[in-house]
Amino acid sequence: MPSFVIVEKCDGCKALDKTACQYICPNDLMVLNKDLMKAYNQAPEMCWECYSCVKMCQPQAIEVRGYADFVPLGAMVTPMRSTDAIMWTVKFRNGTLKRFKFPIRTTAEGSAVPDGGYSTMPDDLGDQLLMGEPEQHGCKSDTVPVK
Repeated sequence: MPSFVIVEKCDGCKALDKTACQYICPNDLMVLNKDLMKAYNQAPEMCWECYSCVKMCQPQAIEVRGYADFVPLGAMVTPMRSTDAIMWTVKFRNGTLKRFKFPIRTTAEGSAVPDGGYSTMPDDLGDQLLMGEPEQHGCKSDTVPVK
């Protein structure tokens, strides 16, 4: 099931030009209905169920089904976002609540190094080495023998 907006909870991010869910959606699916000032998923069949919009939505107006590996059928999952963590609340069919807290960022925003700190870049694009090899595997030579 793709993401869906609970219309009663959605505030359209206080009528700004672009909602938070529009900004964060990697597939550009979330849009703002300018008449109602409510967000909605314009192409539900294209939703990756990545939870980005769910985590970003401050009034918790967006829901996505929980994956079976951590939420059994019929349970509800609600994330509560803070500046350094997300608290996932799982409400089971019998009313039991479980909460899990996970950090959302391990590096300061804007300080991530694109190459991961490995400076080795293959000169030959046809080479079998990946970015960072052989440096990250402790190899001393510039080439890895092909078997």
